[in-house]
Amino acid sequence: MPDQNFKNHGRYIPLYHFILPVALLALIVGSVINLFDCLHKSDALYSASLICLIGPILVLIWFYARGFALKAQDRAIRAEENLRHFAIAGSLLDQRLTMNQIIALRFAPNEEFAALAHRAAEENMKPAEIKKSY
Repeated sequence: MPDQNFKNHGRYIPLYHFILPVALLALIVGSVINLFDCLHKSDALYSASLICLIGPILVLIWFYARGFALKAQDRAIRAEENLRHFAIAGSLLDQRLTMNQIIALRFAPNEEFAALAHRAAEENMKPAEIKKSY
């Protein structure tokens, strides 16, 4: 696996990040059009309204599934970096550091990590500044 750095640390999954949102949007638009077409047909209105509910439900599942996974990943990163800082400096990370700052510190070399973490907390550095400084 290649080393992660500022240029290659982000990852997009084309099916998840690009195709799925378009498909969900098409489902919602199509189901709303179908619902309006079925307004004058009493026998198809019930099924059209249920189909119309599927789109927003899937959007919520798509949004929250990603959010829950990222929250768990953030907790793991915070614990890893706290342990790393404790092993290097003998203390936990500064509580003023935000999660985005801690994530930015993640790939800093051990030799620079403790000093950079201290500097990031003191100067309230932006994550991009932190990543560019190692």
